[in-house]
Amino acid sequence: MSVRSLLRHGVPAAVGGGAVKELTVVQKQREFAELVGQTIVKVEIIHQREMVFTLENTERARLYHDQACCEDVLIEDISGNLDDLVGSPILMAEEATSNENPPGVPVTVTEYQESFTWTFYKMATIKGYVTIRWYGQSNGYYSECVAFDGTW
Repeated sequence: MSVRSLLRHGVPAAVGGGAVKELTVVQKQREFAELVGQTIVKVEIIHQREMVFTLENTERARLYHDQACCEDVLIEDISGNLDDLVGSPILMAEEATSNENPPGVPVTVTEYQESFTWTFYKMATIKGYVTIRWYGQSNGYYSECVAFDGTW
């Protein structure tokens, strides 16, 4: 397949040494705890719906939710300073979920809140702790979970 044909079909391509190669970025489902020992160099939040961690080796990891229909999943709160996660190895990376509201957090009644899930991502380096709190709500049929994957 020619480079022009690949690009026309939206496939990234590289040319070198006379051969045409397709470039693919493989996102693998990962366990959040696999971040332990990794060093984050950059944290990006995209519209409260995705968090991307760039690792020291230029690989990436991300927390996100694949939107389907009648659900809403987003970053509701971050406790701690994200800068504490940058530049030092991750010592702790834990995930916890709950179907009960955390203390002091009122129930928000919205269009899709027949079912809801809180997902907490707890991370630490020698510099400090951060908890990322996600809130997912749906009509009870669609997923409210947060996914984690990476390229390493």
